[in-house]
Amino acid sequence: MENKFGAMTELHVHVGSAVDPPIMWEIAHDQGIKLPTKNYWEFQNLITVSGITTYQKYLDLFHWTELIQSSPEAIAKSIYSLAAGAYRKNNITTLEIRFNPMKRNRGGERDLDHIILAAIHGMEKAMLAYPMKVGLIFCLDRTFSPDLNTIITQKALKYAVRGVVGLDLAGPITPSFDLHSLIGLVEEAKKAGLGITIHTGEATGAEEVLKVINLLSPHRIGHGVRSTEDTKVLEELARRNIVLEVCPTSNIHTGVVKDFTSFKNIFTLLKQYKVPFTINTDGPEMLKTNLVNEYQQLIDQNILTGEDLKKAAQTAQEASFIKE
Repeated sequence: MENKFGAMTELHVHVGSAVDPPIMWEIAHDQGIKLPTKNYWEFQNLITVSGITTYQKYLDLFHWTELIQSSPEAIAKSIYSLAAGAYRKNNITTLEIRFNPMKRNRGGERDLDHIILAAIHGMEKAMLAYPMKVGLIFCLDRTFSPDLNTIITQKALKYAVRGVVGLDLAGPITPSFDLHSLIGLVEEAKKAGLGITIHTGEATGAEEVLKVINLLSPHRIGHGVRSTEDTKVLEELARRNIVLEVCPTSNIHTGVVKDFTSFKNIFTLLKQYKVPFTINTDGPEMLKTNLVNEYQQLIDQNILTGEDLKKAAQTAQEASFIKE
């Protein structure tokens, strides 16, 4: 699809769902990973969505992508190809890429610093090849112990000078996970100049969004569409100028939002309460979309205007954790 929107910014994209299936196939074979099929087309179906799924089924797709990306060589190639593709396909000139380095070291078999340095190398190589700014966001995980999340935070701080720009919270919803365990880590990251974004208001409702706002006061929220369930939450997001990273196609595939038409009401409320928002893909290859497609669908279905999207793009540029 032709890009009529000029240079673009994407703030919410995961390594595990954003690398071309042919590249993933090559990486898997380069490393001698035993795949459940020798048929490429079956493999492609294994790592991409088909129809409406569920939040958990979507997360299950990451089993293979994370395994395939679990080596220094694999993560470097993945991040380079992701960033290069973002520029070539969509003219994305500011890109933030997120991943959990501990889900790329085969349970401790690989050295974490080697994984991180390889990711940085892939990122820097892309910036040498293309006129773009790229930054890495490390994901803490809801299924991890406080000790593991602390180690990831320490690595983010250590490599902040090399292009790690932020900290995120992701992973399956786990009843035993306590947001309080992140307070100290988030404060430490903020003091070091890292940006904070938290996945909430997607698989969890407005109640958790409010809890995240009050406990962690993030700069941005990943997804956050269910904030519209409570006007008090919308008021608080606007008051604190917390930016939502909305991923329309992703939310439909995971069943979080019923269909594109439902976004009309969501965006109407966000605009009414003056909640700043951006448009993102979450995982373009896994979800068979791209940023230009997300923008175009919102226009075609009369959900947002060209002016709305221009404002969203400007918000994304201003909210980016990547410093000049």
